[in-house]
Amino acid sequence: MGNAISVCFKKYATFSGRANRSEYWFFYLFYIIIYVIGMVVESSAGITNLSTLFILPILLPQLAVSVRRMHDTDHSGWFLLVPIYNLILLCTASTSGSNKHGDL
Repeated sequence: MGNAISVCFKKYATFSGRANRSEYWFFYLFYIIIYVIGMVVESSAGITNLSTLFILPILLPQLAVSVRRMHDTDHSGWFLLVPIYNLILLCTASTSGSNKHGDL
């Protein structure tokens, strides 16, 4: 999990290339954990919009890893805008070998 998170932060705004399923889902889990921590701190301290400050720095790498995940299934990153189909693509296995978006 730590390796997936570090890779996503190293590729902070890299929208080219590929990201396998575990890299995407571990980073998504990290994203959810940070959000929940922000909400807990926000509710216990009585501070509003604190969770937004926790999430904003992670928003761009989350979008980048999502686009790279689409590339891993040999689809364009624009498929993230298709509501149900994008979830199916995020869960499907990677294309084996290299595809038009590069090697894994």
